[in-house]
Amino acid sequence: MGDELLVELDEPVSYEQVKPILERRCVVCHGCYDAPCQLKLSSIEGVRRGASDERIYEPKRISTMEPTRLFIDARTTEEWRARGFSAVINEGEQTVEKNLENSVLYHLLRLKRQHPQPEHGQLPESFTLGIDREEHCPTLERVDDYAEEHPLWGMPYAMPDLSQQEYKTLVSWLGQGSPAPPPATASSTVLPQISQWEDFLNHPSNKQQLVSRYLYEHLFHAHIHFAGSPAREFYRLVRSTTPAGEVIDEIPTVLPYDDPGKAPFFYRLLRYHPGIVAKSHIVYELSEGRMQRYRELFLRDDYEVDKLPSYASAIASNPFKVFAAIPAESRYRFLLDDAHFFIEGFIKGPVCRGQIALDVIEDQFWVLFFDPGQPIITNDALFITAMADELQVPADGGSNLDLIRLWTEYWKGQRRYMERKQAWFKTIGTRDLKEASRFIWDGDGSNPSAALTVFRHFDSGSVAYGLVGNEPETAWVIDYPLFERIHYLLVAGFNVYGNMGHRLGTRIYMDFMRMEGEDYFLAFLPAAQRKAIRDSWYTGQRSRIEKLFAAPQEWLNTDAVIGYQTDDPQRELYQQIRQRLSHLAQRAEAMNHCGNINCEKIVVKRTERKADRAMEKIAQLQGEKLYPFPDVAFVRVTTGQPEDDFAYTLIRNKAYKNVTSFLADERERDRADIDKDSMTVVKWLEGAYPNFFFSVALSEVEAFARHCATIRNHEDYKRFVDKYGVRRTNPAFWELADWFQDEYARNRPVMSGLFDLNRYQNR
Repeated sequence: MGDELLVELDEPVSYEQVKPILERRCVVCHGCYDAPCQLKLSSIEGVRRGASDERIYEPKRISTMEPTRLFIDARTTEEWRARGFSAVINEGEQTVEKNLENSVLYHLLRLKRQHPQPEHGQLPESFTLGIDREEHCPTLERVDDYAEEHPLWGMPYAMPDLSQQEYKTLVSWLGQGSPAPPPATASSTVLPQISQWEDFLNHPSNKQQLVSRYLYEHLFHAHIHFAGSPAREFYRLVRSTTPAGEVIDEIPTVLPYDDPGKAPFFYRLLRYHPGIVAKSHIVYELSEGRMQRYRELFLRDDYEVDKLPSYASAIASNPFKVFAAIPAESRYRFLLDDAHFFIEGFIKGPVCRGQIALDVIEDQFWVLFFDPGQPIITNDALFITAMADELQVPADGGSNLDLIRLWTEYWKGQRRYMERKQAWFKTIGTRDLKEASRFIWDGDGSNPSAALTVFRHFDSGSVAYGLVGNEPETAWVIDYPLFERIHYLLVAGFNVYGNMGHRLGTRIYMDFMRMEGEDYFLAFLPAAQRKAIRDSWYTGQRSRIEKLFAAPQEWLNTDAVIGYQTDDPQRELYQQIRQRLSHLAQRAEAMNHCGNINCEKIVVKRTERKADRAMEKIAQLQGEKLYPFPDVAFVRVTTGQPEDDFAYTLIRNKAYKNVTSFLADERERDRADIDKDSMTVVKWLEGAYPNFFFSVALSEVEAFARHCATIRNHEDYKRFVDKYGVRRTNPAFWELADWFQDEYARNRPVMSGLFDLNRYQNR
């Protein structure tokens, strides 16, 4: 077996010593639904559960997969073995020798030691690195065959080996039998807040129970942080068979609006103790002020709830029916209060990989919201109630969605809804551009969520506060019904274990949602130019969609906004929106840097101005020269004083003709697309899946920018990487990766999580 078996364990190795190594070297690839072999190493429970060769992201799955949510769908190791998971640590006789001999983890760590990967250049093609690559999930019985067939595939896979000390610590811990203490309980700061919130959520009145149901269906996916509590202490809002004061017994429904059963249930706050990964870390704060806001929005209005709605699937999946008694304006203002959280939900949420939503959106676009106080038809509660049937989203729960039904029932409902809005639109008359801009929500003067920028990084995405980057090709304006439907389509109603029909139906309907948001934006533009602008966004695709779905067109010829002064009304509109929301710009920038509006990081030091100017030049690059760049690259600027180093993110925005529809056979990228590519540069770490790291000295940052501008092809880019890049083979890789993780945690202590390295490029 090796010398490790002869190592005497002078001192026990604690899980607290092991956890940082697991997180920084293992969880960075094994932390979410897309963890290879479903091996989630972010908690001791995940280590004990082990691995499975059943893929959650299986694009051709015909039948719904049985859910395998850690902590929820099985509670014991024995239950996971019955579900087909195989052990990766020893479960038999507990001796050092047996603990290592019977540990798949040990064998894979040792394989890396025996067969280290190259230390320079690109990895050989024998490494498979695509997100849909074939997975090899060796059991103890097959691990020797695996080692013989793939000697370079030890762990960490396709990354530099662990340091000697990291390796010794992990092996010693495995040799001890992988001990771990029980999960931490609530801190003294949080305990009274949990009691207060559970009392609030479980008040027996019908009104409170309806409100609590609404809150649960919108916060079930949140990592809840209590005001004033330790930065890394988070909770989940769950439904439990047990009341406050007893051990939580979570009800394992797949969707939050699934029937919890006939027995009484209780809303409880369950501590979330696994390591936090950025790609699924969506934070929502509870505080005394938040509870007061809930009372103001939901409990002070004079409305009655005579009867609680049922959990029958035909009703439960339609929030416009279930929550009709709650004032629509209150529901909308609740979503607006934390618009960043809810938009982030559909970009990151339960999908984890994000492609269902991301396949039908642009690489960069701005998101705005209609003001809830303006007299528009979708702010009218009576109209929303009347349209409840038409606003139903596909809600099969992931089993057997009939696509013909999607084309008929759901699209016909969407069409009827559009026709009603269109009839109203023809009656509203015209307004001057400045006056019309008041229909855009201004954050009530202080909320930086009023303007958001969504970035799609091909197969992942992120959401920034404010109007970030150059003016995008498209923008969305969202009203309450659209906001609510996006949440129920892509978050509350999306089943990651669903079949191909569920995923395809969700994607098709998301096409409708995207077009609705974009059409609201277009409605602010002159009618004479509206169709031409819209068609330029989706050359060749939008026309085919409209032939199939025959959307009402009359609104295209109805002017609502006048007073444009140039022949580029879209740019004028963007300028007016920037002016309208200018008072929020500094707050938005602070949130992006630090996760709070009081941020010292946005004060530019003199030494950083030189780098800022160089990065501004990179942000002006566009077209073919960007073709070799990854979607997301992190740049560390070194100053000679490590504590003063700082970071940027280079975000490549690709232009597509055919990304918008399921009708496209492939993502065609011709010259017209590539010439419109652009680069956004931000002075914070944006995105959960960095594709590449660069490190450049402050003294060389201008040369770095000039070199960027000279890149024309992959060979040019390769020389650029040779000089400034850090490949998977570079022995300094982990040091730089740790610096970025630390920088993120320093700047955003509550909002940060571990970056995922699964999609790091082999360039």
